[in-house]
Amino acid sequence: MGAAGALRAALLVLTLTLAGGAVQAALFEDDEARKAVIDLRNRVAANEDKAKAQAAELASANAQLAEQLAALRRSVLELNNQIEAMRGEVARLRGSDEQVLRELSEMQRRQKDATQALDERLGRMEPLKVTLDGREFVVERAEKAAYDEAMATLRSGDFDKAVSQFSAFQRRYPTSGYANSARFWLGNALYGKRDYKEAITAFRAFVTAAPDHPQAPEALLALANSQAEMKDAKGARRTIEELMKTYPQSEAAQAGKQRLASIK
Repeated sequence: MGAAGALRAALLVLTLTLAGGAVQAALFEDDEARKAVIDLRNRVAANEDKAKAQAAELASANAQLAEQLAALRRSVLELNNQIEAMRGEVARLRGSDEQVLRELSEMQRRQKDATQALDERLGRMEPLKVTLDGREFVVERAEKAAYDEAMATLRSGDFDKAVSQFSAFQRRYPTSGYANSARFWLGNALYGKRDYKEAITAFRAFVTAAPDHPQAPEALLALANSQAEMKDAKGARRTIEELMKTYPQSEAAQAGKQRLASIK
């Protein structure tokens, strides 16, 4: 074999080696993709199981409440019957027996208390219509109470507790009408406790989920401030540029323009 033949043989070996490497890389990427799909399916299945468990728990609670309401209705009906019987007795006696009048008064009080308790229980079961950030939606009373409590904690300056409450709210009510607002205020609570890395995640999740939300420009500015606190000047500038491009007329964009000059 001459020098030319040896050269051609060497080139053939090199070509086969590179082709084999490419095949192995493709197989590796396919394997990683399959693992990612399996992992995603497992997470979806876990979320579905959790949702089913929560639905079963809610159904059980509703059944218990329905039983209690039925018992209260029976009690009210029984009290009404007793009152009517007592009134008939009073009419028959045509007297002003003080004892009878006291008993009638007591029974009327009990009826009032029972009726009030029934109304309160029915009220707790009825959903509420609320308006927030220009949107109107319906929530459970417990859902509204949980959100209001988290907001009150945030306003008090207890950022650690506020983070815990907003995180718990998101887990319990993932599809709530409050969900986007909860993401935004969770980011603010994380920023308040100087957990800038998690604040960046929270603000980015909020903007991604609700780019048309009235507070989306503020979230981008807060995200940039979090990046600046982490000494990521390049990322902060990029975020402010995104803010100015996406929401050019917003007050946050004007503030971001001024902030940009101070980021080194």
